[in-house]
Amino acid sequence: MNNTPTAASKAAPASEEIRPFTVAIDQAAVDDLLTRLANTRLPQAAPGDDWTYGVPNSYLSDTIATWQNGFDWRAQEARMNRFPHYLTEIEGQRIHFIHVPSAEADATPLLLLHTYPGSFVDFLDVIGPLTDPVAHGGRAEDAFSVVVPSMPGFAFSTPVVEGGWTMARVARAWDVLMRRLGYESYGAHGSDGGAMVSRELGILNPPGFLGLHVLQAFSFPTGAEGEFDALEPKDYAALEHMQWFQSVGGYNAINASRPQTVAVGLSDSPAGQLAWNELFLNFGNGTSLVSTEQVLTEVSLEWFTNTSASAGRYHFEEARAAAEPVVNHAPMGVAVFQDDFKSIRSFADRDNDNIVHWSEFPDGGHFASLERPEQVTGDIRAFFAGLREG
Repeated sequence: MNNTPTAASKAAPASEEIRPFTVAIDQAAVDDLLTRLANTRLPQAAPGDDWTYGVPNSYLSDTIATWQNGFDWRAQEARMNRFPHYLTEIEGQRIHFIHVPSAEADATPLLLLHTYPGSFVDFLDVIGPLTDPVAHGGRAEDAFSVVVPSMPGFAFSTPVVEGGWTMARVARAWDVLMRRLGYESYGAHGSDGGAMVSRELGILNPPGFLGLHVLQAFSFPTGAEGEFDALEPKDYAALEHMQWFQSVGGYNAINASRPQTVAVGLSDSPAGQLAWNELFLNFGNGTSLVSTEQVLTEVSLEWFTNTSASAGRYHFEEARAAAEPVVNHAPMGVAVFQDDFKSIRSFADRDNDNIVHWSEFPDGGHFASLERPEQVTGDIRAFFAGLREG
C-alpha cells in the first residue's frame, strides 16, 4: 500500500490543486456569537420543562451560559489545527479534509467519514491512535494513514455550488480524493451519514477498495414473508428502539422537505442552532456520553461556517434519489454500541452479503468516536487486521 502523499498535486491543474488550510475564525464572528448569546430569547417552557416536547429551557439556559463563559473556541481551534488541513476541488465543489500519513511502513490508508450533525471534529480523538498506534498501546502493523474529509455542505467544504449531492455521489468524490492523494488502496470507516457513504463505497467497490467498517448497518424490515422468523429478543428490542427514534426524529422529515426554511432560524440564532442539534444528547434517550464541551465545539463550528442548511440538505437529496436497493458485496465490519441505532444482523446480512466482523459494546451511543474513542479505534484495528490475516 502507498501511504505517502503524492507530489503530483504540485503539477496538477488548478482545479485539482491541494492547498494547505488553517482553521481561523475572525474575532468579529466570535464577538458576534457572544452578543447573540447574550440576547437569547427562549420560548415559553413546556409543562415540566423536560425532554417530552423537545429541548427543555433548563438545558438550553445552562448550556448557553457555558457557551458564553466557560467555552474557549480558540482552544478548540488550536486542537483542530494540530492536524494538517487542506482544500481541493472535486466536480467544481470545494472540499476540505485533514490528511495525516502514518510514519509506519505499510500503513493502511483509511477514510474517516463523519456524522450528521457532526463534522471532522468527530474524529480528533482517534487520529493519533490510528496513525501512531505504538505511542497509544497498539502495534505498528495496525497503523493507518487517515483522511478525514468534510462532506460537501459541512464545515469548510462550502459553499455548495449545485444540488444532487447524494451519499453515492459523495462516495465517488472520496474515491477521487484518495486517488489524488496517491492512494491505490484504502478502506473506510463511518458513522451515520458516514456509514451510508462507506456502504456506497462498498457498492462502488473501486479498484483496491479494502472494505468498510461502520457503526450502523441501516437495514430495515421490508415486509417480506418470514423475515421476522429468525429474530431474537434483542432484535425486537432494536425494533422498539427504531420506533422510539421515529417518534422523536422529526428533523428527518423537515430536512427532507424544507431544509432551507428551517435553516433561516438556525442561521440567525445560535440558541436555535444548539437546540436543533439535540441529537448529540437525545439520540440515546438520555444515555448520551457526549460532553458539553464536545457539543459546543460541533455546534460552534456549524455556526461559524453557517452550514445548517447545506448539512441538512442530504435528507432532501436522498429522498428524491429514487435509488433501487443494491446489495453490498465488499467486506464489511459492524460495531454496535449499546445506546445507538440497533443494527439487526439478519437484515444487515440481507443487504450486505460479506459481513466478516460484528462486535457489540455495553455502552456508548450514536457518536461513539466522541464518547468511546478507544473502543472505536480498537474495533477499526480488529476489522482491518482480520482482513489482512484472512
